[in-house]
Amino acid sequence: MDEQKLKMLIYVVLGILGLLIVAYIIIIKFTDKSDLKYARKLREGTKSSDASKELFYQKLYMQYIKIPLVKRYLIKFRRRLEIINIDDEFQTRLQASQIVTKGLLAFIIVTFIVVWFTRTNLLLMTILIFYEFILIESIMDGMVDKMDNKILKQQVDLFAEMRHAYHEFNMVEEAIYQVSQDDEREVSRQAEKIYEILISDDPEAELEKYYDIAPNSFLKEFAGVSYLTKEFGDRKVNGASLYLRNLNNITQEMQVEILKREALDYVFQSLSIIAALPILFIEPVKQWCLSQFTFTQPFYNGKAGLIIQFLLIVISTISYMLVRKVKDNSSTNAHVTNTENPIQAKLYAKPPIKKFVDLFIPKKGTKEYQKVTKLLRDSASPLKIEWLYLNRIVFAVLAGVISIFAFIAIHNAAIKWIYEEPTTDYNLITMSQKEQDTAMDKTLRQNHFLDMFRYQPNVTIEKIQAAMKKSHEYYVDATDEQIEEESQQIYDKLQKINKENLQWFEVLVALTIAILGYMAPIGILFFQYKLRQLEMEDEVMQFQTIILMLMRIERVNVEMILEWLERYANIFKGPISKCVNNYESGSWEALEQLKNDVSYMEFIRIVESLQAAVEKIPIKDAFDELETEREYYREKRKASNERLISRKGMIGKVLGFAPMVCLFIGYLIAPLVYIGLTSMGSTFNTMTEMM
Repeated sequence: MDEQKLKMLIYVVLGILGLLIVAYIIIIKFTDKSDLKYARKLREGTKSSDASKELFYQKLYMQYIKIPLVKRYLIKFRRRLEIINIDDEFQTRLQASQIVTKGLLAFIIVTFIVVWFTRTNLLLMTILIFYEFILIESIMDGMVDKMDNKILKQQVDLFAEMRHAYHEFNMVEEAIYQVSQDDEREVSRQAEKIYEILISDDPEAELEKYYDIAPNSFLKEFAGVSYLTKEFGDRKVNGASLYLRNLNNITQEMQVEILKREALDYVFQSLSIIAALPILFIEPVKQWCLSQFTFTQPFYNGKAGLIIQFLLIVISTISYMLVRKVKDNSSTNAHVTNTENPIQAKLYAKPPIKKFVDLFIPKKGTKEYQKVTKLLRDSASPLKIEWLYLNRIVFAVLAGVISIFAFIAIHNAAIKWIYEEPTTDYNLITMSQKEQDTAMDKTLRQNHFLDMFRYQPNVTIEKIQAAMKKSHEYYVDATDEQIEEESQQIYDKLQKINKENLQWFEVLVALTIAILGYMAPIGILFFQYKLRQLEMEDEVMQFQTIILMLMRIERVNVEMILEWLERYANIFKGPISKCVNNYESGSWEALEQLKNDVSYMEFIRIVESLQAAVEKIPIKDAFDELETEREYYREKRKASNERLISRKGMIGKVLGFAPMVCLFIGYLIAPLVYIGLTSMGSTFNTMTEMM
């Protein structure tokens, strides 16, 4: 891209941004009055100094919802925020608008930086701008995660107030109503919702609905224990209220979870950004090397440089995605992804696509079908098997097509460098400005004949020499030796250009990459499954806490405990759900099957205790050791979390720093060393021939 075209591109981008700003001002000025009335009605009577700022974000929300691409992200974040800001439309719109606005501003700023540094490389500019969508979307997801962590911390204070309110009123619903009156806390809306459930006509049905939308499992536990206490009454255990003891158990669990999240945030802080940064530094590193070491031009402007650029982009993208998955602890995100997946659903609903995808899905009852469904279940994936295979096909097609285009781009880069490389009769690490100008003059006049004879299979040196003498004024007075030398150079360049076509082995490589793309979704599920295995011990200890809360409540039986475990399970959800479904057919047999479906010994011990409680002894006797060894399990939980954080941190650091290491070693140090050694070898050979 020449300087004039670059200036035109920058002017066009600036012009479009200017028009967008003007259009935005006009739209805000003449926004539909009914929309404004609705926004004001949502916050009617406010005296806050931030009211105008909040109203401004409400206006932005109404504009964002009209823009197709922005609307997609707005609705995505709105769904997650609705879970946190239950029944608060104003706050949901406000926070969604704030997040999208910050994301748009970040996108515009980063786009200007990318355009500036990659202005000479249109292909890399396009790739980086596309990559920005992934990066900015992840940053916006992180903003929602922070809100989720904030509400978890607020729950600790809420439960502390709940203890005092319960002592005062001695009624669960009245105590919850009292602590829900603080309008400044997001968690107060959750407490208010739980209060409405407890006083409703059918609290059990309403509670089941709330379980599906609660921001985290601790609020589920609080709502469930509060309901059981209201229904069956409180009782004294060792002189203390059982309800308050359970509340204390939930608080301790929350504190452990908060400490774990804070530790993970500390370990993973900036790791995802570090994994993504190498992509943004590809062009600056290249420009620095070219300015400091001119002998690196053949590498950075040729095929090798472009191949490494593509590999860096792939490595950084994969590392970035995996780091996010290793760290991810969002609870609200799970609700959104589990409810629907409209893109795959809409595509699979089309008959031609459905027919084609069904060709790849294994038949029900086959070993392969059971293997894939088990992997989906074990990895806690929200995908259906039809959606999984649709993803696999899309990944394969994209990987293959992108690979073909990448090979074509590499060949074009090689041809471009042949047209731009200074033509010399000798290899020098550095050239003076005069030598470089002379070499470029030779390149420019030879390019005329490259265009003339390009892709002509029967071209000979004699034809080139005849054309040189006939059609270029420089060669009119040139000696036969000069013409012979340059014609040979032109001929050699033509041979290289004619070979820069898509080769059969490159198509084979593209097919291999397509197969890897087809396997990628399965690999991601397997990676998620391995991460979940690291958290098995943590989940079993959560089960122990739940059983500890339930075992002394009147009328609690084994089936009810299983239902509670199913509600809060993540890793063991599949086997527990199967046990609950089969329980009425035979309690002992269903629990025995549950033992066979899992292999984790600590969970098997819980199942054996449940079997003992079915026929032989009361539940509180079956799990008596949980209470007597409570302190031991608490310390064990801390050690387990430390091991989990250590393992995740090690995996995250390897993944996060891998792209940066590849950038500096593969794209900066290795080329300098290789070119230096190659040039040194050529110099020694030349000296040997002269001696």
